[in-house]
Amino acid sequence: MPTYAYACKDCGHAFDIVQTFTDSSLSDCPECQGSLRKKFNSVGVVFKGSGFYRTDSRDSKGSTVSAAPAAPAASPAPAAAAS
Repeated sequence: MPTYAYACKDCGHAFDIVQTFTDSSLSDCPECQGSLRKKFNSVGVVFKGSGFYRTDSRDSKGSTVSAAPAAPAASPAPAAAAS
């Protein structure tokens, strides 16, 4: 279940609460009964590895970095001569 951060607009009280996706947002501050606002944080997702490139989600005409040329296909090893 996700954790949501709230802050009171009136008294400044800030807290985190675990809620399900179907729960409605809180609207009243537990300290002063003032109005709450939901705080949004950055998402903690980082794509790493050889399969993710900076240019994967960009169009080619807007990018200033050119893609690296593909490596040439490996040629099959020569067959050993039968004796």
